[in-house]
Amino acid sequence: MQDLAQQPSVIRDYYDGLAAGRFVASACRSCGKLTFPPTGCCEHCGSWDVEPRALSGRATLLYASHNITPACHPRFVAIAPYVYGHLRVDEGPIVQAIVLGVQPTPQDLQRLFERGPVAAHAEVLQMDDLPVLAYRIAG
Repeated sequence: MQDLAQQPSVIRDYYDGLAAGRFVASACRSCGKLTFPPTGCCEHCGSWDVEPRALSGRATLLYASHNITPACHPRFVAIAPYVYGHLRVDEGPIVQAIVLGVQPTPQDLQRLFERGPVAAHAEVLQMDDLPVLAYRIAG
């Protein structure tokens, strides 16, 4: 039997990529759509015929809110409170991630809302146990 650590893993590849500052989606060879974060099959058509595709790291913040207190997982205690949002990556998929560059106060979130969709770029936060995707909003 093959050692499990030697078998390909989409999840392991995703986190290894994040640790190296790479953002990778699954590209479907059947329907042409992207799944991000990547999975072993297409979230759109269910095909298992997918391959890794690099993303630019650019996105548009669509919606943001603050996290609940206490943090939803022990890995986030050190950065709580924080802003969390939905972002459309330039290549199409919508992802949920931590949003950097805005304080988690009602006033700052209101100002961000009034700006409308805001450009953002991907960053990696290195937590104690694994890298985490985040996006920093533009100015």
